[in-house]
Amino acid sequence: METPPVNPMGEKDTSRPQQQWEKKPQENLNSTTQISQQPQDPPTEILELRVSPNPASQILQKPQGTEKLAAGLQGDSAKSYGSTSEIPEPLQASDLWYCPDGSFVKKIIIRGHGLDKPKLGSCCRVLAFGFPFGSGLPEGWTEITVGLGPWREGTWGELIEKCLESMCQGEEAELQLSEHSESPFRLTLASFTQGRDSWELDASEKEALAREERARGTELFRAGNPEGAARCYGRALRLLLTLPPPGPPERTVLHANLAACQLLLGQPQLAAQSCDRALEREPDHLKALYRRGVAQAALGNLEKATADLRKVLEVDPKNRAAQEELGKVIIQGKKQDAGLAQGLRKMFG
Repeated sequence: METPPVNPMGEKDTSRPQQQWEKKPQENLNSTTQISQQPQDPPTEILELRVSPNPASQILQKPQGTEKLAAGLQGDSAKSYGSTSEIPEPLQASDLWYCPDGSFVKKIIIRGHGLDKPKLGSCCRVLAFGFPFGSGLPEGWTEITVGLGPWREGTWGELIEKCLESMCQGEEAELQLSEHSESPFRLTLASFTQGRDSWELDASEKEALAREERARGTELFRAGNPEGAARCYGRALRLLLTLPPPGPPERTVLHANLAACQLLLGQPQLAAQSCDRALEREPDHLKALYRRGVAQAALGNLEKATADLRKVLEVDPKNRAAQEELGKVIIQGKKQDAGLAQGLRKMFG
């Protein structure tokens, strides 16, 4: 997957012709549908990994109330960091847009024109200010493609993409991520090419895009980035879930891979749910059984964990990871029983 070219201009220039990226927007989307080589499933063994805290990911995991987020956007709306219009229209209540998942509030500084918004495959020319280093979006002018490119892999990329999909051409907006943010982040959508909604893609296009997301997710997983990998697997699943049932067999592997990421991210409840979905499609999927056993053990459901791990060993008696995990569960169960017995002796002694 190629990274969209970055505009080297250092100042705002909305007069640049759009022909070069509006000429053949269909080719931009179709170029992603080449079938990549099927990657191997991530390893069964779940290794301990420390994930550095990310302020944006914390917001996504524990979104603040939208009322509090909106409070940070009230006040002087006359400030501008290079508006696309010399005389902005007065702000109204409708100029505040609340992201449905509660991750941010958008305040429209300059209204755009038209009703169209960026979709999958839209090449967007944007101006960004105030985004942190490593957000995937460089300061100043740049060109990014919705649904494509490594800029989407981080949490900030996910937020930026959600914001762009709510903007009209020429719109300038502030993003308030939390009440503790020092200042909002500024994003201007100068122009974009025509894209397509996911429902406009045919089955082969969706499957090809899902394969690319899966391949990139596996690369990120192996590189020690389970958070980015989980986003890739999630996007692939969202594409495949729109296909008629039963859907392609890749869904089983994607659910199992997503569970591996969720275990590394300390989300055993979500991991168990992902394994449930994989096992609904393929009851004897060993990696899903193993990962659900690990998740159930982390949740304290030792009987369920034991049952899943023993099923793995029935099929693959030499599975070392399952042997070690079952041993841990047995020891944990003995400690639990000893603690219960001691409590009963104190109660009735």
